[in-house]
Amino acid sequence: MSTETRAQSTRVRGALSKEPRIPAERLGIGVVRDLVDSIVSGAAKPGETLPPEALLATEFAVSRTVIRESIKRVEEKGLIQVEQGRGTIVSPTNNWNVLDPDVLDAMIAHDDSLGILDEVVSVRALLESEMAAVAASVVTDDEINDLRSSLEQMQQDIADLVAFPAGDILFHAIIMNISTSRLGASISRVLVGAALESRRYRGGFGDKYHQDTLDEHAAILKAISERDVAGAHEAMRHHILVAWERRRPPVAGKD
Repeated sequence: MSTETRAQSTRVRGALSKEPRIPAERLGIGVVRDLVDSIVSGAAKPGETLPPEALLATEFAVSRTVIRESIKRVEEKGLIQVEQGRGTIVSPTNNWNVLDPDVLDAMIAHDDSLGILDEVVSVRALLESEMAAVAASVVTDDEINDLRSSLEQMQQDIADLVAFPAGDILFHAIIMNISTSRLGASISRVLVGAALESRRYRGGFGDKYHQDTLDEHAAILKAISERDVAGAHEAMRHHILVAWERRRPPVAGKD
C-alpha cells in the first residue's frame, strides 16, 4: 500500500469510527450512514478509493457480508462506483442522488454556508407555489373548510412550540393533497423532512414568529378560497421565502 493510499485510508477510517456501536440488527444501517457521512463530509474525496472490504469490516466490527451489502446501498445513492480492478471509487458530486434522505441529511449537516438549505427552500418554494396555484383552480368548498379549520387550530396553538409547527406542516399537506400532485408532494416532503432535522433550518420560535406565519397562511387561504390562481401562487412563494429569511441564522465571516 502506497503512502498516499495509507494516509487516505487513515482519514476515512478516522471518519468512519463511531462509538458506541449500534445494535447488531441495525449494523448495516449504521455502516451506510457512516459511509455516506464520510463521503459527503469530504473525508473521502471524489476519485479516491475507499479502504478495502476486509479493512472496513474490521473497522466496523461487522462481517464482510454486511460491508458488501452496505457498499451496494451507498452505490445506489450515487456516491460510489465499484470498478473491477480499481476498487470502490468515490463518485463526483454531480452523480450523487441529493434527494436520497441519507445524502441530503449529510449535505445539510456539513454545509456551514447554509447554501444547501437555501437551495432546499428555493426548490420547495417553486414546487409548493405551483401546487397552491393548482389547488386554487380545483378546490372544493369542503376542502376550503378543511384549510380554514387547520388555520383556526394553529391560532389556538400559537403559543405551543410543538403543536403549532405540526399544524403548519398539516396546512401545507392539505394544500398539496388538494393539488393531487403526488410527485411534487413527495419531493417537498423529502426536502422539508431533511431540513427539519437541522436546528439551523428550524430557527427560533415564539408568538411573533408564529403570528407572521399565521398571517401568511391566511393570505394563502384567502387566495385559494377565492380561486385566485395567481394570488395563491404568489402567496405561497412569498410565505416560504420570507419565513426562511426570518429564521436564517447569520453565517460566520459574512455580514
